[in-house]
Amino acid sequence: MMRKVQCSCLLLLCLTAIDHCHGVTQSCIERHQVVGVLRQMEKFLKGQEMRFTEGLRAMKSKLAALQNSVSRFPQADQHADANRCASNPCQNGGTCVEGINQYKCTCPQNWSGSHCQHQTQTAPPEWSVMNDPAFSRKPRCAKVDRAQHCSCDAGFHMSGTSDSSICQDVNECEVYKVERGGKLCAHACVNIPGSYRCSCPAGYRLLPDGRSCEDVDECLSQQHNCTRGTTCINTGGGFQCVSPECPHSHGNVSYVRTSPFQCERNPCPMESRSCHLAPKTVSFHYLSLPSQLQTPATLFRMATAALPGRSGPDSLRFGIGGAASAKGLFIMQRSDRQTGELILVQSLRGPQDIAVEVDMSEYAERVFQAKHVARVHIMVSPYEF
Repeated sequence: MMRKVQCSCLLLLCLTAIDHCHGVTQSCIERHQVVGVLRQMEKFLKGQEMRFTEGLRAMKSKLAALQNSVSRFPQADQHADANRCASNPCQNGGTCVEGINQYKCTCPQNWSGSHCQHQTQTAPPEWSVMNDPAFSRKPRCAKVDRAQHCSCDAGFHMSGTSDSSICQDVNECEVYKVERGGKLCAHACVNIPGSYRCSCPAGYRLLPDGRSCEDVDECLSQQHNCTRGTTCINTGGGFQCVSPECPHSHGNVSYVRTSPFQCERNPCPMESRSCHLAPKTVSFHYLSLPSQLQTPATLFRMATAALPGRSGPDSLRFGIGGAASAKGLFIMQRSDRQTGELILVQSLRGPQDIAVEVDMSEYAERVFQAKHVARVHIMVSPYEF
């Protein structure tokens, strides 16, 4: 530094002397001395210039190395991201996903927004009960970790957005129909806020399972108004008061009632063939059936039995008559040697009443002995239970 100051002063002195002694050489320094000083200064300046240039190069090299070392360490950015996710920015069960210089919230179903803070607007299901204050509830909400969580009671579902959410009733009757393809209740399903109940038609009661219906036997429980001389017959959902009549007398044929549901022919004159061919007994039977009963179904059995001390018939023949027989609704077939069965072969839809007549003829050594008739009254309920 001292040398640099001295050289600068010497250069200034020489320049002043040359300017003052211009044209006068006797009393001033010699020219060759001045030239030597100038050459010395020129060398000094070149040296300074080289050192300055080298210093700049060294500084540029250090800056470049520093930039390279910084670019090799992205951990600083990742650490910053991790710090962002560590603050749990995602609400309502959202998942924070780290990225470069940023983060992203992956939201669960029905939630949206940069922080999963908005509930997605969803259309209510078809079985939701809308626009009825009796079937709406306010949700129960609570703040957990600075986020608001809302829920509905059983039998309700959330509808609307997080700002205007409401709990709407779920119509269980319709849900069961859509998901199971059938009915939740045997008869009628009544939707009530948050639940449902099953109801049965008049004359039926609800079973303990809360869904099935059972017919009330008004005759057994004395809930009928049948008068004396008539008999109460239980039907699906009700009852009938009946008093069957014996066949009217004609010619030598007459009948007498032996029980409320059976008539017997009076003894025939020996010479009256028509009387012997007439039914010896006529019985009455009442059957109550549900609608759409699965077929084939055995409805009635008819059999014979020999009296004590007498041999019975060695063969039987069964027949079926009445309007129902022409429709092909029933068949009569033998189940064993002494029994015939009335079988329903076509499903019946109620409500309707059908009368069918079944007869059984007895033969001994191929000779006709007697005929018995059963008049069956079938009452089909309008319900399938």
